[in-house]
Amino acid sequence: MRHGPGPVAPDRPGQERIDAPPFEHRGARLVPRARFQIEARVLGRERYYFDELADVSPVDLALGWGPMSDETVLDRLDISQGERFVFAIPREPLPISRTLFQLTFSNFHVIPADSQIEHQLKNLRRGEIVHLQGLLVDVELASGARWKSSTVRNDFGAGACEILYATYLTTR
Repeated sequence: MRHGPGPVAPDRPGQERIDAPPFEHRGARLVPRARFQIEARVLGRERYYFDELADVSPVDLALGWGPMSDETVLDRLDISQGERFVFAIPREPLPISRTLFQLTFSNFHVIPADSQIEHQLKNLRRGEIVHLQGLLVDVELASGARWKSSTVRNDFGAGACEILYATYLTTR
């Protein structure tokens, strides 16, 4: 899906720290950390079936906003996903700084709040503009495994992904 030059999702994500009790969802204990909303361009979507977290979070989304929603930047990158990571490798020099590149895209492990949102997540296409709302959460599984959400945009690498309990999803 092509949009032409210029950012198609120019705004930064919105986040507000909250103090809310943990709750159970899909056999996991979710610990809310922040209210979160984002409008972003889908840079990739990866479904998971077999890892330990697939029942809780069946879809990861690579999302870009600001300059990382602009085709003049994206056309210079190879973006792929696998094993709960996103990889964005420049094929040629980018027209933005490395810092801005890192601040305006991320990998989201998405936990759908209901079956309708899950269906929508599984049908998103690269290039679509998605609006998501929900909670950034930490996840605790019965096995003892723990998964901690990032709550900042200036981190990268292992542990820098947001874990979003998605309560609302629309596309344009």
